[in-house]
Amino acid sequence: MSRHTFAICAYGQSPYLRECIESTLDQTQSGSEVYIATSTPSEWLDGLATEYGLPVYVNHGERGIGQDWNFAVGCATGDYVTVAHQDDVYCRRYVEVACAMLDDDESAIVFFSNYGELRNGEPVDDNELLSTKRRLLAGLADGRNAHSKRARRRAMSLGNAYCCPSATLNMRVVPSPPFHTGMKSNLDWDTWERLSRLDGGFYYSSEILMYHRIHEGSTTTSLIEDNTRSAEDYEMLCRFWPRPVAGLINRVYGMSEKSNKV
Repeated sequence: MSRHTFAICAYGQSPYLRECIESTLDQTQSGSEVYIATSTPSEWLDGLATEYGLPVYVNHGERGIGQDWNFAVGCATGDYVTVAHQDDVYCRRYVEVACAMLDDDESAIVFFSNYGELRNGEPVDDNELLSTKRRLLAGLADGRNAHSKRARRRAMSLGNAYCCPSATLNMRVVPSPPFHTGMKSNLDWDTWERLSRLDGGFYYSSEILMYHRIHEGSTTTSLIEDNTRSAEDYEMLCRFWPRPVAGLINRVYGMSEKSNKV
């Protein structure tokens, strides 16, 4: 059994899926379990999986982002599970760093890494949004304050500073299933908020270890355009602030969403 799993969630025919797969297989620390999980099976997807020797697991049950992510996690044999999004890519040291930090603490809950963006196929290592998130996460950098519930909650009290595809869950500690399915946009923020209440470590590496792709066809972009994101952002902020304060923060936070548009 592999210690670490990349569960690649795939939908439709993403032109970026090949690059994602190759990045999960080209790690400095080998031996990760890698597979594709989908609720939209196709001959195209089966052909790509066969090319790389990967199994494909099909969710025949209830569909939705949360349901699909939970299904993907449930297929893993490893204790450490990274839900990889089909459009994103991982740097070669991702698994090495994630496993090293999680192995150091049996009570570790989750690992996150710093990340960059891919815009029009080009890597972007710094912009206003990325800099803001890094400032929020600075208190957790490289293991500092990993067990401080105050520090981990502060990092998400003004917005979701944790990048979902950069996360690796320790399924020995994380409740199963990890994702609640009531939200479309912020089910990851909802999960981090719930996990932040548990005893155990939140580990963050300040090294850029993956790249999140920003493009017009992304789920995040479509949710922003129909205002689903704004309503769910307000709901999440109310978990940290009185409602009037949450409303003010939400208006400011909403301006940052423009960064998710190409």
